[in-house]
Amino acid sequence: MPDYPKAIAPIDRIEPVPRRIRAFLAGEQVLDTRRARYVWEWPSYPQYYIPVADVDSGLLIDEQRTEQSRRGTARLHGLRVGETSRPSSARLYGDDALPGLADTVRFDWAALDGWFEEDEQVFVHPRNPYARVDALRSTRSVRVELDGVVLAESTSPVLVFETGLPTRYYLNRTDVNFGHLVPSATTTACPYKGRTSGYWSVRVGDTVHPDLAWSYDFPTGALLPIAGLIAFYNEKVDLTVDGERLTRPKTHFS
Repeated sequence: MPDYPKAIAPIDRIEPVPRRIRAFLAGEQVLDTRRARYVWEWPSYPQYYIPVADVDSGLLIDEQRTEQSRRGTARLHGLRVGETSRPSSARLYGDDALPGLADTVRFDWAALDGWFEEDEQVFVHPRNPYARVDALRSTRSVRVELDGVVLAESTSPVLVFETGLPTRYYLNRTDVNFGHLVPSATTTACPYKGRTSGYWSVRVGDTVHPDLAWSYDFPTGALLPIAGLIAFYNEKVDLTVDGERLTRPKTHFS
C-alpha cells in the first residue's frame, strides 16, 4: 500500500465546472464558456467538455467521420485558424452521449496554444477539483542518495503533498551537491505548479542518470514556498527522512 492518498474519482464521472474556461489557438479565441463539464476519462484528473454553443464554430472543420467510445458517438472535427491547422483535434458528441455530454466538444489539450481557468493559464490538463496540492515548510531531516553518493542533505525542506503522488521534498540549493548535477534542456509543466525553470541529470562515476531533479523559479501562487528549490524523483533516488530509508514508490514517473 502506498503512503499517500490515491485519486478516487471513478471513470466517466461528470460534474459541472464552476470556473470560466477559455482556450486559444494562433492568437484566436476558440472557446469561452461558464458551462463546461468535468469528465473523468481516467481516475487521476478530468478533461473539459465544452458546450458547442460556446465554441467558435467558424474554426471547426467537420471531417465527416465518427468515433465510438464508452461516452457515446463523437463526430471528428479539425481546427483551423488562418494557416494553422489541427486535424482531428475536436470531438463533438451527439444524442447518444452520456447524460450531460450531448452537444459538447472534447478538445485535445495539446492542440490549443493556451488554456485558462478564469484569467490564470493552466498547463498539461485541467486541475482536479478533488485533488489537494499543499507546500509546507518542515524541519524534517532529508538525505538524497544515488548509488551510495549523497546528492543533498537538508533539515529545512518544503514538503509538497499532492493527491495521487508521493510526497516531494524540495530542498534549498545550498543543501544540494551540484558537483554531481548536470544541467539538462528538459522542461515540463504541471497544472498545479506551473512550468519548470531547470532540470538536472545526475552523474555518478561514469554513469549519467537523466533528468532526476527539477526546480520552479516562478511557480503558481499557491506553490510559492517551492520557488527556487530543488526536488528529486523519489522513484529514482534513495531518500532517507528522519533516519528512515524510504521505499522507492512505483508511479508513472518510475
